[in-house]
Amino acid sequence: MNRRDFLTSKRRQKPVEIAPFQVLQTQAGGLAPYTGPWTQTEVIHLLKRTMFGAKKTDIDYFRTKSMSQAVDELINPTAPLPNPPVKEYDTTGATTPDTAIAAGTTWVNDFNNDGTIVSRRRASFKKWWMGVMIQQDRSIREKMTLFWHNHFATETVDISDSQYVYKHHALLRAGALGNFKTLVRQVTIDPGMLRYLNGYVNVATAPDENYARELQELFTLGKENSPNYNEDDVKAAARVLTGWRINAQTISSSFDPTRHATTNKQFSAFYNNKVITGRTGATAGDLELDELLNMIFDKKEEVSRFMATKLYRWFCYYEIDATTKANVIEPLAKIIRDSNWEIKPALSALLKSEHFFDAAAKGCLIKSPVDLIVGLCREFNVVFPNTNPDYVAAYNLWNFLVTQSSTMIQNIGDPPSVAGWPSYYQVPQFHQTWINSDTLPKRNTFTDRMIANGFTANSRTMRIDAVAFTKTLPDPGDPNKLIDDALAILLRVPLSDTSKQTIKKQILLSNQEQDYYWTNAWAAHIANPADTAAFNIVNTRLQAFYKRIMNLAEYHLA
Repeated sequence: MNRRDFLTSKRRQKPVEIAPFQVLQTQAGGLAPYTGPWTQTEVIHLLKRTMFGAKKTDIDYFRTKSMSQAVDELINPTAPLPNPPVKEYDTTGATTPDTAIAAGTTWVNDFNNDGTIVSRRRASFKKWWMGVMIQQDRSIREKMTLFWHNHFATETVDISDSQYVYKHHALLRAGALGNFKTLVRQVTIDPGMLRYLNGYVNVATAPDENYARELQELFTLGKENSPNYNEDDVKAAARVLTGWRINAQTISSSFDPTRHATTNKQFSAFYNNKVITGRTGATAGDLELDELLNMIFDKKEEVSRFMATKLYRWFCYYEIDATTKANVIEPLAKIIRDSNWEIKPALSALLKSEHFFDAAAKGCLIKSPVDLIVGLCREFNVVFPNTNPDYVAAYNLWNFLVTQSSTMIQNIGDPPSVAGWPSYYQVPQFHQTWINSDTLPKRNTFTDRMIANGFTANSRTMRIDAVAFTKTLPDPGDPNKLIDDALAILLRVPLSDTSKQTIKKQILLSNQEQDYYWTNAWAAHIANPADTAAFNIVNTRLQAFYKRIMNLAEYHLA
């Protein structure tokens, strides 16, 4: 199902709501800097791709910048890294409860291997992460943290130890906009990755090939390069990586020379028949690891092309034709390798390019469940309890969102495999796998609930405040401007005038003909906000309006 098929399938269910939609055309242009209009439309496009949703306050803020200034600020975050997750869980049933740390303080440095505590901390991590994404700063950092989580995919249930899980995640966030090669090295000996892909049991007497394979196939070179590495290269790399251990009490990794394969490691013609000399002693692990990574990254075109493709599919579009490959992927790959594997130069070039802002680039991605859920909360300014002191309530509300995302097949922290979510690699469907007969009704049920009663935990309710959101729009008393301004934020694909007029009449005008049926109702509420009857009139209509918008197929596009 392509984008047009998705829209028309929904149109058959509600034909009055969606206007005819044109087939997506190939995105034009290359990496030459964009010089076209810098309007609200372009700002929203940039924010929806680099952040989760486009909040009205963020739109207004970046409208005061030039396009280049906006991108520069997005890729150079100045906000501090988020505080770590806290103990918000119940310890009932634990054999060894973590009484050493007080409720409301962080657990990330407290060693505890009780199965119940470890499990609840893994859940705590996911709740916290959802909250971090909702409360993100004005930067690309959170979108890039999720990108790296999908790239260096791990599963919390397999890592098991919640402290390893958090440390691995913190590593990805800290390095999200740094050097790719450096991040690969850090991930290679990260305790969480060593546990996830069996690196900690990789010894000279029984080499384990898991990480050695994924390092080449999924993390640096990809499967598509031909010729490429072979099975002997995987085996040789596995022997290079023998000897690394993890310490649960210190949440760290170390090298044990007694477990390391000290013989020479022979690689194939793909690597120019490279031989990594076997070493002994305490430095053998670091020295051979560096030599292995230097050998892999010497395949500059292959590695840079692989990463350029992944960045493109994350931020632009999942289909790459010959024109896009020549005009975008290849020059982007050159930027990556010429910048010695720094990520920012590539992001800067891509996000400032004429290709990125081409008309066909807008609204061509299907939102992931995380993008849908976090974007909704941010764009509608859903209010959450302050974590000081209401951390338990906040975490419980975030947990509901984690569960919702999981039911829509994006369980943060637990992608289905080391390859990440199929939507980012499964040819030819890619992002289209987010939408099916099971997940689409769940998406609609979620948005319906959020605009109606919301979700309550610990006497705290999160829901969309339709009236409060509408008050942030420039001229909410004019139903035509209200619709245009709301749709500009919430949709990336325009509705026809016929569809908008139908929605206006059926909902905002309560099937009356004249605009003043809305204008007068809104004015009555503004004149007397404490009047419950006046409030209910506009609130009921606005809830129906936003519910209708979020049930459109177009709402699922970014």
